[in-house]
Amino acid sequence: MFKKILVANRGEIAVRVMRACREMEIASVAVYSAADRAALHVLRADEACFIGPANASESYLNSGRILEAARVCGADAIHPGYGFLSENADFAEACADAGIKFIGPGAPAMRRMGFKTSARQAMAKIGVPHVPGSSANLTLDAARSEAARVGYPVMLKAAAGGGGKGMRRVDCEADLESAYRVARSEAARAFNNDEVYLEKLIVNPRHIEIQLLADDHGHVVYLGERECSLQRRHQKVMEESPSTFIDEPLRKRMGEMAVAAARATGYVNAGTIEFLVDASRNPYFLEMNTRLQVEHPVTELVTGLDLVQLQIRVAAGEALPFNQEDVELRGHAMECRIYAEDPRNNYYPSPGVITSLQNPGGPGIREDSGIYEGWRVPVEYDPLLSKLIAYGENREVAMARLRRALDEYYVGGIKTNLALFGQILRNEEFIAGRMHTGLLDEIIAGDKKASSGEQGIQEKLAAVAAAILYHRQGGNPDANGARVAAMSGCSPSAPPEMQSELSRWKAAARQEGLR
Repeated sequence: MFKKILVANRGEIAVRVMRACREMEIASVAVYSAADRAALHVLRADEACFIGPANASESYLNSGRILEAARVCGADAIHPGYGFLSENADFAEACADAGIKFIGPGAPAMRRMGFKTSARQAMAKIGVPHVPGSSANLTLDAARSEAARVGYPVMLKAAAGGGGKGMRRVDCEADLESAYRVARSEAARAFNNDEVYLEKLIVNPRHIEIQLLADDHGHVVYLGERECSLQRRHQKVMEESPSTFIDEPLRKRMGEMAVAAARATGYVNAGTIEFLVDASRNPYFLEMNTRLQVEHPVTELVTGLDLVQLQIRVAAGEALPFNQEDVELRGHAMECRIYAEDPRNNYYPSPGVITSLQNPGGPGIREDSGIYEGWRVPVEYDPLLSKLIAYGENREVAMARLRRALDEYYVGGIKTNLALFGQILRNEEFIAGRMHTGLLDEIIAGDKKASSGEQGIQEKLAAVAAAILYHRQGGNPDANGARVAAMSGCSPSAPPEMQSELSRWKAAARQEGLR
């Protein structure tokens, strides 16, 4: 077993890996940039190494500096978490060359499955269905031809990455050229690779993924599915396990596809096969994530397994301690991704100091967090703050516990998306388990419309109340009407008493909001 593991990441996932190391009595090493000197993962580690400026390309994405940190501190393994270098085959290869174990798949398997178009080709060879589309390195002319062949709408996707980066929906030929250029530019910035490919868009499918584990001894198992259909801008926001849409025969079929994919590519360690499933329950291979995923806690809760510890044990050469028939799904789990972002400003990132923090707890609640009160959320990185996970014996209990935990959770000083999950948990389609990849956009659009309508009704009621008061008081003008109108935003042409009453009404509303 390893003596010391360097965690080549930051935030909540770095803290999560360090907790697994602590339970296994393995020393952990944090790496940090100039922006993360006081970050929680640095405080939680046994050792910490500075690796460069805040810019990720000079720190967390700089493989040379990370390998040098591992050499200096004497780490015999590196866990990459997710994001950054976690799916970089060159980095995995460099670790092997340096005599340091990379806790993840080998470089050859990562190259085959981490690059989306080669993964699609590999799946086609073993008979796993995939969404019709093109190969990588797509030119604009080829994109036009392919879109005409498969039919609009289509989706342009970055060949080398995930997380919604470099993805653009195209509904007609007139929009293709601009979407193509934007997708390539975004892919180049996010993954240092501007190659894109094109797929036929399956409208409003389910996004279902299968978690798998494989060891060096020929054992490959799947650990059920995760429902990941609630997405905004192709970025997952909320996940659960098991899916309300998947029955046991389909679960077995998709699980066996995932196992076949791992065996065909010589894949070892944790990985996830992602599928789109249409309304007729036909699964289509989407991609493989050759790493641990953000949503792994829901699988841990319904299987009772620690995926991070199993990753470490497999990387150390141990065999999986169970077989497929030993895997049993119990209960239901849901995960919310808590971001520092402003829902009122199109979910724009909201960096700043966390002035107060109230963490949720109680039965069935788990929080994987990378924050603390007084810490400054940096602007340079992904705004994910924590993951709030609820578990119960069934979906209804898990939802009730999640609602209660969200009521307890408070982050002061910055904006967060906490209120968004309240909207989701009140939505009838979600409550009934009728989800698809477009549902969250519908929920957000409906909330905006409702908020606008409610605000209009409140203003009309205030105006009516003010008018009644104005007439009851004999219609006497208020000498300060113009000043009050300026403060309240009312038109100076309105009756002065109405202006004054509206101002008082708004002030009272603001005071109540502050309370």
